Amino acid sequence: MKNNLIEYQEKTFEDIKHIDEYGNEYWYARELMIALNYKRWDKFHNVINNAKIACEKSNNIIDNHFSHVGKMVNIGSGAKRNQNDYKLSRYACYLIVQNADARKEIVALGQTYFAVQTRKMEITEKEYDKLSEDEKRFYQRDLTRKTLIIKIRQVK
Repeated sequence: MKNNLIEYQEKTFEDIKHIDEYGNEYWYARELMIALNYKRWDKFHNVINNAKIACEKSNNIIDNHFSHVGKMVNIGSGAKRNQNDYKLSRYACYLIVQNADARKEIVALGQTYFAVQTRKMEITEKEYDKLSEDEKRFYQRDLTRKTLIIKIRQVK
C-alpha cells in the first residue's frame, strides 16, 4: 500500500511538471489546482495568495517563484479569452500544498512529495558545490543530455 501511494504521488506531480529550455522545473497553477482536487480557481487562488505571503515572510522574492502568465483559452463558439495562471517553482508548489486543505488526501500526498523532493534538491546542491570544475562540467553536460531526452519524449 505504501509503495502504491508513493508511486501515485510521484506520478501525479511529475506528470504535470514542465521543464523549460534551461532545464528549470516548473508547474502551472491551474494544473496543480486540478491535481489537488480544487474545483474553483477563486478558492485555489486564495491558497496561492497565502503561499505568496509565506514566501515573502521567508525573505524570498515572490516573482522568482510565482511568475504570472496568461493563456488564451476557448470559451465556445470560437471565442477566446485570457485566463490568468502562474508558472510555479518547486518552492512555490511546496508553499501552496502547505497552505492547501489538509483534509484532502491528495494534499497530504503533495505535502510529502514536495517536502521530500525539495530536500533532495538541497542535498544535490550541497554535493554539487563540492565538485571540481571538471566534475561540474561533466555534470552539466549529463544534465543537458537528460533534459534533451525528456523533451524528445514529450514531443512524441
